[in-house]
Parts: sequence; C-alpha cells; structure tokens
Amino acid sequence: MAFLELKGVSKSYGDGDARTHVLNDINLAVEEGEFVAILGFSGSGKTTLISTIAGLASPDQGELLLKGQPITGPGPDRGVVFQSYSLMPWLTVYDNIALAVDQVFKKASKGERRARTSKYIEMVGLAHAAERRPAELSGGMRQRVAVARALAMSPEILLLDEPLSALDALTRSKLQDEIEKIWEQDKRTVVLITNDVDEAILLADRIIPLTVGPGATLGQEFKVDLPRPRDHTALSSDPAFQKLRQQVTSYLIDMGQKRSAAGSESTVLPNVVPIEIGGTKKPKLPKAYADAARSPRDGRYLEFFRLEKIYPTPKGPLKVVDGFDLIMKKGEFVTLIGHSGCGKSTVLSMTAGLNEISSGGVVLDGKEVTTAGPDRAVVFQAPSLFPWLSARDNVMLGVDRVYPNASRAERDDVVSYYLERVGLADSIDKLASDLSNGMRQRVGIARAFALSPKLLLLDEPFGMLDSLTRWELQEVLMEVWSRTKVTAVCVTHDVDEAILLADRCVMMTNGPNARIGNIMEVDLPRPRTRKDLLEHSDYYAYRQELLDFLEAYEGGANPDPEVLEAIKAKRKSTPNDQAA
Repeated sequence: MAFLELKGVSKSYGDGDARTHVLNDINLAVEEGEFVAILGFSGSGKTTLISTIAGLASPDQGELLLKGQPITGPGPDRGVVFQSYSLMPWLTVYDNIALAVDQVFKKASKGERRARTSKYIEMVGLAHAAERRPAELSGGMRQRVAVARALAMSPEILLLDEPLSALDALTRSKLQDEIEKIWEQDKRTVVLITNDVDEAILLADRIIPLTVGPGATLGQEFKVDLPRPRDHTALSSDPAFQKLRQQVTSYLIDMGQKRSAAGSESTVLPNVVPIEIGGTKKPKLPKAYADAARSPRDGRYLEFFRLEKIYPTPKGPLKVVDGFDLIMKKGEFVTLIGHSGCGKSTVLSMTAGLNEISSGGVVLDGKEVTTAGPDRAVVFQAPSLFPWLSARDNVMLGVDRVYPNASRAERDDVVSYYLERVGLADSIDKLASDLSNGMRQRVGIARAFALSPKLLLLDEPFGMLDSLTRWELQEVLMEVWSRTKVTAVCVTHDVDEAILLADRCVMMTNGPNARIGNIMEVDLPRPRTRKDLLEHSDYYAYRQELLDFLEAYEGGANPDPEVLEAIKAKRKSTPNDQAA
C-alpha cells in the first residue's frame, strides 16, 4: 500500500458553460520517504492538485488516501508551504513557529515545545534571526521561516507549492540546497510543485509533468537516478544530469508547443518607413567618441564609452556603474548578466534615455543618446499596458507615433503582423485586463518590434513569468528577432536565457563600481531553440563559464584576475569547444 495515493481524482470550478475542468483522472502513488516533483505550466492545475492533497479543496470525483485513510480536510499530518509565506508580521521568527508548535503539541511540556521550536529554527539557519520580525527579513529568510514552521509540526508528508518561485536566482539556489539537506536529515515524504526543471532534478526522486490544461492529468514519469547529496555546480557537468535535463525539457517543450496558438501568416508587413527621430541635424559628438570613431558605422553601431552612474547619498557619492565600455555591431544581440545590484538595469535605463548619464556616453547610429525616444524600444518585466485598451490598441499607440505618414490600413497591418508573430492572432481585440501575464508580455514584445526601432532594450523581460512560459516567449522573441535582426541588449539573471539569445554574453562585476568583468562570444548556430542548445556539444561548456563567473563574484567577492582567466581557459580547453 502506497503512503499517499490519488485514485481517479478530478476537479472542476464553476457551473454550466462557465465550468472549467482543471484536473482529470489524476492517479498517483507516493511511497513513504519519497521526494516527488510535479512539473507544469502556469494554469495547468498544479496549485489545485496540492490544495486537494492538503484537504483545502475537495475533488469532484475520485479519492485521496494517506496511509490508507481518506483525506477529508486539512490536518497537521500535512505540512504545506506556499509561494507566499503568510507570516504574522507582528510576531518574531520564534513566535511565528511557536504558534504552530503550541497548536499541534498542546500536551507537550513548555520546555519540549520550546526545544522543538528552536530545533527547526536552527535547522533552517535562522538562529541568529530568531527575535527578528518578518519586516526585518529578506524574502529568502521569510520563506525559511515558512519551511521551519511546516517541519516543526512533524507532518507525515510535506507539500511544497512553488515555495521558491518568488525569489531571485541566487537565493533560490541556496534554499534548494538547504531543502535537500533538511530532507536528508529526516527523510519526510515530500510532494513539490515547481516549474523549474533544474530544481526538480536537484531535489526529487521522481519527476512527473502535469499535462496542459484544462483537464490536466499526469504525464510521463522521469526517475532521477543521480547520487545524493546533489550539488548545483557538480551537476552541471554531469552527463547523466545533462541527459535527464534534455529529456524532461524536450517533453515539456513538446507539450507547450501543442497548446501554443500558431501565428497566422495572413498579414504581410507593409513597406512603411518610421519617422527620422530628431530630424536630420546631428548633434556634435563628444570628442572622446569622435576621436575613437574611425571604422564604418555598422561596426560601431552602438557604443558605450566610459559610462558611469553616480547617485548622491547621505554618506557621499555612490558610483554604481564605473567605466562601462562596449562596442556593438549593427544587428548584434548582447546579453548583460551578473548578480543583483551590479548595475545591469542602470546601464540599460541610461541607454534608453530614462536615467541621466553621470559621465561618459552612449552613441547609437552616430547620435549621442541624451533623452528617451522611439528609436529605442524597451521591454520591461511588466509590459505597462493600458488595461482598458485592447492588445491592438496598446500596440497602435506607438505605431501611430512612429508611422505618421502611413495610411490607416498600413498601420493596422503593422499592428496585426507583430501581434500574429507573437501568437496573439486570436486575442488581438481582447482587453489587456483579460490577458494572462504571459500574453501581456507578448503584447509588450509586439509593441517593441512594431516601432521598427534602431535598438531593442530588454530588461529581464520574462523575469515575472514561470520558467515554462518563459521558454515559450524566448522562442517567440528569437523568431521575431530573426526576421528583423534589430540590434538588441537584454538584461537577464538567467544563464540559459543569456546563452540562447546572445551573440555575446557580457558579464558584469558586483556593484557598486560595477564594470565589465568578462565577455563571452557565443559561437552557436542560429536560428536557436532551447531544444537545439541542449543537444549541442558545446552548450554546457558555455553554461559552465557563466556559472563559474557568477560563483566567483558571489557575495560581493572580488576575484583575482588569475581566477577569471582560469575560468575562461577552462571552456577553451574542452575538446568539444568549436569556438576555441
């Protein structure tokens, strides 16, 4: 008999024509002490599944059994950790955990309850912060409190509903390692809901994808036959990890492609020309740039020279960016990567003309950047759409400004063409407020390309999306970019995204006083897809160089030049590297 068993579980919401079938015929058996990861897209029913196991929702059909007994409601035998940590803001770390311990272990002595609370605070590494309140903690520390609280109740099964998805990549990586260590200590039965393939492989014994909804069910199982304990850095170079990662990723991509709306090819992009930004008069260039500009413009299409950004603070000037120097060719795609606070977005905002340059400059197509303009299209994490306007009208706002001499029909065709390219052919007239986060970001991408910009600036454009939706939109971006070959700079913290998109990955040192620490040429064939990358013999060597660089600068470290040279030499010395 399985420890946890789901038999023919189905769940729907709503009535009549508005009824949505979320889960359909879910069958799952989990053994005691097993760690199972459920992978799926946003909206596939992952949270409904975990809520049903927790007893917070009742199935319409089927049954759930824990140790052979029906699950009829919530109980302390199931500890749940959600994406949001739901701590009592007026209580300390200790008191938040003690509140749960006192409820579950009412018959235990005060000393026993105190010892249990302290044990789990120490287990998640928060002994030094036991008397702090949630407002004094980072997001990662708050999530540790939620994990400690769940564990302190000694549940028979631990249910984790995307507990780390709201955290930055570095914090997420650290907590993944901690969750595995905690699990190794007492081998609780765990069901983890996640959209992160690497997280699933690092933590789980089995990975089970949830198929695309509505009416989602469980797909093909993948056994994670990798020795424990598992280390992020060591896993990346393990052939068994690479093979499993490719298999799971390919399976999920195939599922995603089946649900994606195919872009119509009915609209042809009209031959219209955008306005000349700033007229024909060219401003006088700074002497430093004029002296250096000796090559044809296509080879120096975008230039950053000694770019600096300084903010005044009560303790004196703070130099965030210190001498950022880079020359880009026309049509080149560069990604900026580095730890949080290293100045990536600051460089991008200065390039967009949205943030004043303290020193140095940015020159685009022979003109110095002094203010914002539609010759530079920006896509942010949140696309900032007008919620009361349709997808068409949100894109048309920019098109009307940039193509004043085009006919109405031609401007309509520009808007339709790019919305179709990003897979929104069937949603052109939907209000932005009725679109999912991923669909809104598609509108933002369409709007940016529709401006026919000289430069495309992307500031972590997929950072707020789940990883599977992010894969889809990366492919959308690559497909549209391949048609336009617009010069592009993308800020990202995602190593795989950086390699997928870029001709060159520019790695920044830690801030303050951030500058370029390393530039990695990505000599991988285009057009690129995530599937193609995972199958390429050189891909993991590129990936390891970025991971090694980020690790070298972790925690504000300032590595010796010899360390950085050794990182670069490592990839170039690998036998499969064709770029060396």
